[in-house]
Amino acid sequence: MSHPQHPVSPSTLDRSGLAATDVLPRLVIVGAGGLGREVLMLARQINEAHLTWNILGFYDDRVPATPTIHGLPYLGSSAALNATIEPLHVVIAVGNGRSRATLASHLTSPLLSFATLVHPGVACQPYQQLQLGPGCIISQGCVLTCDIRLGHHVLLNLGCTIGHDAVLEDFCSLMPHANVGGEAYLEQGVYLGTNATVINQVRIGARTIIGAGAVAVRDLPADCTAVGVPAHAIKQHK
Repeated sequence: MSHPQHPVSPSTLDRSGLAATDVLPRLVIVGAGGLGREVLMLARQINEAHLTWNILGFYDDRVPATPTIHGLPYLGSSAALNATIEPLHVVIAVGNGRSRATLASHLTSPLLSFATLVHPGVACQPYQQLQLGPGCIISQGCVLTCDIRLGHHVLLNLGCTIGHDAVLEDFCSLMPHANVGGEAYLEQGVYLGTNATVINQVRIGARTIIGAGAVAVRDLPADCTAVGVPAHAIKQHK
């Protein structure tokens, strides 16, 4: 995954405390909670490796307890963001895929575009043949092999692994150390809990939740919660 290349002066500072200038694209984070702070850390780590973003601050429909978060300001609600008068790159730092989808559908200003953030330590070279949709978040310690497709706004939390030819559709959410085997297919909005595994060639239906530590060894239908080893459905969602 390539990042924008910009000349910068080391004597200038952006609002995150890293060297930058106004020529850098402006990035805002939607979601001022714990994941929002982690995404800010990710963006700063990207800047440390190569100056990429001018990080402005946070938007959230719930006003945070403090006016600044890790040194950056709370800038307003999603409606205020939608009313922007300047081009902005947006990353939605909300762990629930359905909530990310709702927020993404509401952010309709033509001045907004969704940023894809990949930790600089994650191998993401052209020869890997990776397709990463807008709005994806790929955290530190993740491993993606080759011929992988991630849809829009896919979240890979810390230390996830994705095998060859896997497909993760829009708004999938993988919690820390979740694993997806080769040729597995996760339909839209699938959620994998911490340390959950989907083995190779298994398909998981849309919006299904795989509980923490569960191992899916066979296909699972849409709109259910599955737990255990092997994972079995214990609840069907309405």
